[in-house]
Amino acid sequence: MSRVIGELEELILLAVCILDGDGYGISVKKEVERHTDRSILLGAVHITLYRLQDKGLLDSKLGGSSEKRGDRRKRLFRITKKGMEQLRASQEVRQKMWGLIPQLKPGS
Repeated sequence: MSRVIGELEELILLAVCILDGDGYGISVKKEVERHTDRSILLGAVHITLYRLQDKGLLDSKLGGSSEKRGDRRKRLFRITKKGMEQLRASQEVRQKMWGLIPQLKPGS
């Protein structure tokens, strides 16, 4: 897979994977914030989720409604095969580049 994704896109894909079918806007936001120790805007999460879906990296379905949400249904996101391929490609590039840093090689 040759197309590069941005850092936020990668973090959101990772969060959706961790949430394993239970990923929706707020849960994805909290998961990213928990692991990065930084705050992100919910609007940025929503925009990125839909952009990743448009790219074919995520799929979504409507979950059940709840009284707490005013009978609105959550849109639940799940990673696609193409999304997993993209994550693996991103991980591979990062690992290769980390391995090329002279200061991190044994004996440095």
